[in-house]
Amino acid sequence: MIIVLDPGIGNLHSVLGGLHRVGTEGRVVATRDEWEAAMAEEGRVQGVILPGVGAFGDAMSQMRVRGLCDVVRDAVARSVPLLGICLGMQLLFTSSEEHGVFRGLDLVPGHVVRFPEGAKVPHMGWNSLELRAPHHPLLRDVREGDYVYFVHSYYAVAERGADVIASTSYAGVDVPAVVARGRVMGTQFHPEKSGAVGERILANFVRIAAYPALLEGVSR
Repeated sequence: MIIVLDPGIGNLHSVLGGLHRVGTEGRVVATRDEWEAAMAEEGRVQGVILPGVGAFGDAMSQMRVRGLCDVVRDAVARSVPLLGICLGMQLLFTSSEEHGVFRGLDLVPGHVVRFPEGAKVPHMGWNSLELRAPHHPLLRDVREGDYVYFVHSYYAVAERGADVIASTSYAGVDVPAVVARGRVMGTQFHPEKSGAVGERILANFVRIAAYPALLEGVSR
């Protein structure tokens, strides 16, 4: 079972549709109580997806109100694979400077910053991937130069370069496009809106969720 968290700031329908296209159904969880109910009813949760669009601070506020920060920590403590999408990936980091300074989930050390002055924001549209760890299970069958769909005005700066397994270039910045730290993963782009390439990545996450041992031996 794949849980799709609902912090009230994401397009869940597109993510659920993406999962459906790769042969998996997602279950939406919007509160800690719903998470506990899902755990009790469904047994082992295989994977968790955290989607999101909008502002970092607003998203973290909603996450706290709904108890979803605790849900994410519980999932990580249980070694459940986690995938953040777009803003959801940024929330995995330590902090953000978007409209102030806000603390994130701190699962991937680093900070979210704005593109340099003069850059056209948001970074919106299709851009190509530079694979830094092409053998990572999340990038299975993804090729160097494949195009995916981005929409964001801020980007993550990882403290540990090895946590970035794919990047893209925009406004003179090397932007982390895919991050992975153990069973915590994220995409800055929207895989559910990225055609066949995005579907491969979603399918890869579902496969990792079913067989997390695939991540063993991955030196990230």
